[in-house]
Amino acid sequence: MVQKRDVPGIRPYDAPAGGWGALKATAIAIRDQMDVLEAPITLLHMNKPDGFDCPGCAWPDKEHTSTFQFCENGAKAVTWEATSKRVTPEFFADHTVTELLGWSDFHLENEGRLTHPMVYDARTDTFQPIEWDQAFAQIGQTLRGLGDPNMAEFYTSGRASNEAAFLFQIFAREYGSNNFPDCSNMCHEATSVGLPYSIGIGKGTVSLEDFDHCELIIAMGHNPGTNHPRMMGTLHEVSRRGAPIIVFNPLRERALERFTDPQNPIEMGTFGSTPIASTYYQLKVGADAAVLKGVMKALIEKDDAAHDVLDHAFITEHTNGFEAFAADLRATAWESIEAVSGFTRAQLAEVAAAYARSNATIITYGMGITQHSRGTANVQQIANLLLLKGNFGKPGAGICPLRGHSNVQGNRTVGITEKPSIPMFEGIERTFGFKPPRHHGHDSVAAMEAIADGRSKVLICLGGNFAVALPDPERCEAGMRKLELAVHLGTKLNRSHLLVGKQSIILPVLGRTERDIQASGPQAITVEDSMSMVHASRGRLNPASEQLRSESAIVAGMAMATLPASKVPWAELIADYDRIRDAIEGVFPDFRDYNQRIRHPGGFRLPLPPTMRKWTTASGKAEFLLFNGLEEDPAVTDKTILKLTTIRSHDQYNTTIYGLNDRYRGVFGRRDVLFVNEADLAELGLAHGDLVQVETALPSGEPRRLRLTAIAHDIARGSIAAYYPEANGLVPLDYRDKESGTPSYKSVPVRIRRAA
Repeated sequence: MVQKRDVPGIRPYDAPAGGWGALKATAIAIRDQMDVLEAPITLLHMNKPDGFDCPGCAWPDKEHTSTFQFCENGAKAVTWEATSKRVTPEFFADHTVTELLGWSDFHLENEGRLTHPMVYDARTDTFQPIEWDQAFAQIGQTLRGLGDPNMAEFYTSGRASNEAAFLFQIFAREYGSNNFPDCSNMCHEATSVGLPYSIGIGKGTVSLEDFDHCELIIAMGHNPGTNHPRMMGTLHEVSRRGAPIIVFNPLRERALERFTDPQNPIEMGTFGSTPIASTYYQLKVGADAAVLKGVMKALIEKDDAAHDVLDHAFITEHTNGFEAFAADLRATAWESIEAVSGFTRAQLAEVAAAYARSNATIITYGMGITQHSRGTANVQQIANLLLLKGNFGKPGAGICPLRGHSNVQGNRTVGITEKPSIPMFEGIERTFGFKPPRHHGHDSVAAMEAIADGRSKVLICLGGNFAVALPDPERCEAGMRKLELAVHLGTKLNRSHLLVGKQSIILPVLGRTERDIQASGPQAITVEDSMSMVHASRGRLNPASEQLRSESAIVAGMAMATLPASKVPWAELIADYDRIRDAIEGVFPDFRDYNQRIRHPGGFRLPLPPTMRKWTTASGKAEFLLFNGLEEDPAVTDKTILKLTTIRSHDQYNTTIYGLNDRYRGVFGRRDVLFVNEADLAELGLAHGDLVQVETALPSGEPRRLRLTAIAHDIARGSIAAYYPEANGLVPLDYRDKESGTPSYKSVPVRIRRAA
């Protein structure tokens, strides 16, 4: 046994997820950031028909009608954006860029809202105020001076609205580039790439109502209590009506164990809670594919014996490739499945039996599935499992990828993609009268490689923290400093803004919570949630500064300064966002009657052919796709090598750090920790609280090292975890899924030893 000792900032947290702990954390966030009288009114308008959409996760709202539709982390996202703190020109005058680079990511953003457009001055090493027209002119001059439009990169954060993202892609394509790195490339690109080959569309197929009818949920590779907390209310309801929830996850996550609904007066009053997982399987990092193949092999064997397990009518009518798929499973040895998955044949057969009993199953998954070297194939195996029992196109069934940012899916729907389609080309030409470029552009990793190699000279970021979100910070930071021009649209200061090149400009934007007034009056923007519902969002707060402009208006300003002969009526579009939506409808017919439908409470759902058992694949049927072998990442045979997965803390949303606590995991006031199984610590001769050096163990490339404090934690053997983005330095830029380009943040082979 590992000898336990007191470690600063590490102590048990025994309460359930949600409950009084969530209310206390929400109250602290309000106290620290907002006016305590204004905050409750603001929060009560979040996710309501006449209010604004949560700037956090993409989980849908239940008819936009309940008393309150926000969670702890949603409240943190709002208070973080609607903070009373300000980063003014005086702040920049008092702090050099060199000094600010020494601050933590948390402290940079905690200074507050950006208030003025700023430009970097190398002579003083500070950012100085610049007028909007001057900033646009400088951007336009630099872009027009590039020898090739493909030397510019156009990055998009998932929080951008449909309107801003659409204008951004029209601007870049009229300029001549399809370089659209975006945050989806780093999270659910495996879904966007993999599912179209399986079911014809790169999105989930379930609705919120389906959770009322499902008979089983299988949850893989996600932690809803932190990353999509409003989902907890749904899981709470499913559990309380008796439907089983089978969880596969390397860490024991509190929200998947037990949850107290803050809206349930009985649970709150009695300090009670509801169990979430009916069965919890702690699979080791990188074992998802082997688990899925084991469950499917058990189903095939049960059906071979009785022929009454699979939905043969569905398979015959709606699928292609079943025989080859089934033959591969039959040929895969149980001994190999057990060795790679870490589970016995009997355990996987139990899961198969539960799945066989269910007439309607939903499989939910997150980045624990996608961020692997074969993440695209992982996603396709989940689709295979659902196809075996016809779990598409019927109530209570389907696939549910859990998107992160609240409009990352909408950005893709309105054209933020480096792989444009022919129908989109035709729609753009039909609507605007110019021919967009037809070659494929850069995704996020390819964009940073081009920047680091000096092939790309300009980076324009529509939100986000691009350099910090990517792996390999040393290479990313060096690349950013080579840029001729970096432009950052944002609400708050972050580290990417400070990685200055020859020219660097920061442009402050309106937040989701703030009023957007244009020539025709107050404007609404729209977003798409994880279940393809599109609805309006209207900010209510006064802008943090009179200097702020909307993302859409800033994109139009850059476009007009760059393209003086543009065929796009930029000024008219910005004057009334209904015109932007008319243009979106012109390019993408799925947005039929866009302006009329978003005026209905709750908005409208975009077409999802698999829900009608229609398959827009090349064969016209859903496809069973083979997963060769069992390893979703490079195989590891050396027992001294562990698999590192990166995780988010509970005081975090993507690269935004709200605070230094991760209370459900018992971490307070720090982030420099490594979660290790107690038995693994003992085997390595280490103790809880030891300072250790983590070193990559990839077959090629220079070793990468990071010093952390090892703490004993309930995590699968052979697996360790550390916080993102701090652990990104252990992930090479080229360590990624070759099909989707997604970095393999969730499975990095490493060695750990006691640090000197």
